[in-house]
Amino acid sequence: MEVWDILDKNGVPTGKTVERKRICLQKGEYHLVVHIWVLGNDGRVLIQRRSLTKPLMPGEWAAIGGSALSGETALSAAKRELSEEMGLDVPEQDLKPIKNMVRKNSILNIFLVCRTVPVSELILQEEEVSEAKWVHRNKLRQMIKTGEFHNYGKEYFDAVFAAFDRKSAIRRRKKRYESRNRK
Repeated sequence: MEVWDILDKNGVPTGKTVERKRICLQKGEYHLVVHIWVLGNDGRVLIQRRSLTKPLMPGEWAAIGGSALSGETALSAAKRELSEEMGLDVPEQDLKPIKNMVRKNSILNIFLVCRTVPVSELILQEEEVSEAKWVHRNKLRQMIKTGEFHNYGKEYFDAVFAAFDRKSAIRRRKKRYESRNRK
């Protein structure tokens, strides 16, 4: 049985919980959701296709993530979701916050982690994920535009792509610096 903490609009636990199967949040009640974006060394992004058995967005390409369990922080939930869905264990300090958003009855925390791992080495949670693949950012933009990837909205993707761009710029500067210092 999956139990979620009920939060107020500021993300503060109210002391109440709800079972996932019986979710019926009232106005002003929220639950914590996390998304994790994995950015590879080559600038590609790891995406996953949701299982066809999922009640919400079955078979859609979407962000890695899910709901926090009762007692979890956004960070611990992100670490758990990444491990459960993809088989990727990363230290919490490697998960960098991108943005927090209030959406309908959820408070969404978006994280970025830099990792490069072959898809063949991922351990996909079959109940949650049917497929994973690396795509270039331009391909991801195209998938969003055509509806092949779930569209979380402009504000969401503006923040995500800005985080990709910042991380890529840092990597380029680091490579240039290392290259100059080797000479």
